Amino acid sequence: MYERHDPSFASLSGKRQVRRIAQICAFTLLVFLGLKTATARAETGAATIRFDVATRVFRIDAADTSYVFGVNENQQLQSLYWGKRLGANDSFPTAKAMPESAAFDPPITTTPHEFVGWGVGLYVEPDLKITFPDGNRDLVLKYVSHRIDGNQLDIVMKDISREVYVTLQYQVDAETGILRRSAEIENRTDAPFTIEQVEAATWNLPRGTDYRLRYLTGRWAAEWNVQEQPVHPGKTVLESRRGTTGAQNNPWFAIDHVGDSDQDSGEAWFGALGWSGSWQLAVEQDQLQQVRVTGGFNPFDFGYRLQKGEHFQTPYFYGGYSSHGIGGASRMMHRFEIDSLLPHAPTPKLRPVLYNSWEATEFRVDEAGQMALAEKAASLGVERFVMDDGWFGQRKDDHAGLGDWYVNPQKFPHGLKPLIDKVHSLGMDFGLWVEPEMVNPNSDLYRKHPDWVLNFSGRPRSEGRNQLVLNLARPDVRAYVYGFLDKLLNENDIAFLKWDYNRNWSEPGWPAVAPEDQKKVYVDFIRNLYSILAELRAKHPNVEIESCSGGGSRVDLGIMKLTDEVWPSDNTDAYDRLLIQDGFTYAYTPGIMMAWVTDSPTWVNNRTLSLEYRFLSSMQGSLGIGANLNKWTPDDFATAKKMVAQYKSIRETVQRGSLYRLITPENNSEQSVTESVSRDGKQAVAFAFLHSSRERYPFPRIYLRGLDANANYRIAPLDGKLAKDTPASASGAYWMHRGVDVELRGDFQAAAFTLERTGGAAGN
Repeated sequence: MYERHDPSFASLSGKRQVRRIAQICAFTLLVFLGLKTATARAETGAATIRFDVATRVFRIDAADTSYVFGVNENQQLQSLYWGKRLGANDSFPTAKAMPESAAFDPPITTTPHEFVGWGVGLYVEPDLKITFPDGNRDLVLKYVSHRIDGNQLDIVMKDISREVYVTLQYQVDAETGILRRSAEIENRTDAPFTIEQVEAATWNLPRGTDYRLRYLTGRWAAEWNVQEQPVHPGKTVLESRRGTTGAQNNPWFAIDHVGDSDQDSGEAWFGALGWSGSWQLAVEQDQLQQVRVTGGFNPFDFGYRLQKGEHFQTPYFYGGYSSHGIGGASRMMHRFEIDSLLPHAPTPKLRPVLYNSWEATEFRVDEAGQMALAEKAASLGVERFVMDDGWFGQRKDDHAGLGDWYVNPQKFPHGLKPLIDKVHSLGMDFGLWVEPEMVNPNSDLYRKHPDWVLNFSGRPRSEGRNQLVLNLARPDVRAYVYGFLDKLLNENDIAFLKWDYNRNWSEPGWPAVAPEDQKKVYVDFIRNLYSILAELRAKHPNVEIESCSGGGSRVDLGIMKLTDEVWPSDNTDAYDRLLIQDGFTYAYTPGIMMAWVTDSPTWVNNRTLSLEYRFLSSMQGSLGIGANLNKWTPDDFATAKKMVAQYKSIRETVQRGSLYRLITPENNSEQSVTESVSRDGKQAVAFAFLHSSRERYPFPRIYLRGLDANANYRIAPLDGKLAKDTPASASGAYWMHRGVDVELRGDFQAAAFTLERTGGAAGN
């Protein structure tokens, strides 16, 4: 590894200084021997990071992807290539800035940058915009140095005259080729300055005009809608201004080519932001047909004053490339999330079958009632019992109690221990609902600390669901929230927290700090949320946590790094869930997607669906049961017990396998088919759903994917709806090319079947 200049050398340990000197000496020897080019390289497994000293080109190779950029003649970092992996000996010339486009668009605008400050004549989305105390807002960043350490590349940039340093951070995942990018800003000037806009990274795609953008939109009870549109000249902005991730847009994108109709073929570029606060993604095609995606903090109402000597870290922006279409992109994301992102990665625990008491009791929880439900749940094979809202403070409805996190003595006169002991005696672990970031005005906490909420002095405080948002950016609020959660976990044998968050921000003021620092709330709130989760996990490593926000309003790669599962939607109607779960899996793994079987008809649309249909819909994710078991018949219990057992036999394949969306409900509301193939290839499971049949047309034949064409697979129905002429065993080639027929006729019908590899080659 060769460093052109490394100002951080003195900060290294003695051993690393020795290693650094040896590397520089090795480079010097290469040059002395007269080699034509010298290349700095670090390899980690299948990942390689190289720097060609002669051309000043960086190249990152991992899995099926190459990512290339270089230092051009203006000392800027210029994007050169992002796509399918290139040959090991393929080389790039020195980066050369693009020419101006007449006098209106100088090279700073026409050149595709890795990270660019707002200055000179930049008219595209900047990565960093700063206002200095003297009113200057010009920022021109130049390459200074770099450091390669395994799968990590750090590049230092600096303004042309002011002591503003930016370290660009690249980390590559060897298994998937997904890059994690971020930036750290350091103030070495003699005075504070204000960051008005800062992004984590910019991704530049190959120049083209036939691109299609996919993104996710939604609202409460209707999250995860897949949107498609051509990438047009101009800018498409996806964002949340809500203080949290939000459901209106999700911080994920995918771009492929218009006309690619097969989910598993063609090129796709994709990315997701790891941030749970206000965010923005800008998809921009400039006048020269160059496409870039910039993402980071939402610049709306943003301002972060950075003091002399302080550092500011952006969120992570993850990006990847797939040569197997949008389906391949999803599978890469799922593999990366499971193996590299989630807590306990690369072997996160499988999600247990869960029962939640909300629909049975709502706020009317008590010791006897919860024990009775626990007995019923255990009889089904449930592994985790969760008591939802209503157990604390003076919580009788949603008008009071939030913030007062003591066990209600009327509902639980002996505390939670008798209930927890009962749940454990039934062979289940115990979980509990909490909403730590919220407070009801009708609570002891608010009466004691009315200044603890987000507010503007002298202005109204808007309530949502009869509650206000605690200002978690405040150190005293952060200490209180961590303290009561730690106490709760210390005093009770709790294995799981369902962490809810049932409103967005309003009046995001912080009167306790100087006016020029109040906008820090957008960053410091989320940082404190992350630090609480991290500290709780460190102290209570066996406790698992679910991220819930009135459904799927806080799902992103930032919160996922600190939680074990997420709640995609409050809408548990099994037919609606087909569309919701389909959209969710474009960005996030089914292994964290909680899917409950609830009562029918649901409150959502009064639709009646069979218990089998509801189970099969939920078995495509992480299975839970949320129905009122007090109203179930003996036949319901028998059906549920059978299907819970079936789910456990396919759970690892569904939660950890490769997902193929064979028929997608966003393109065909009549049918939906998904298939999951286990990592070892020994099992596949397929789910098929029919809304309603027409004119005696049969259900479409199912052509499976991801099997070994030369292996034999034995097929078995989970529900007896395979066509009568289906062979008991056939080759992978047969199931993928001849296909499988299922007998689905009528309204709201479902089928599922498994394929088990029998060992020998096809025909044996």
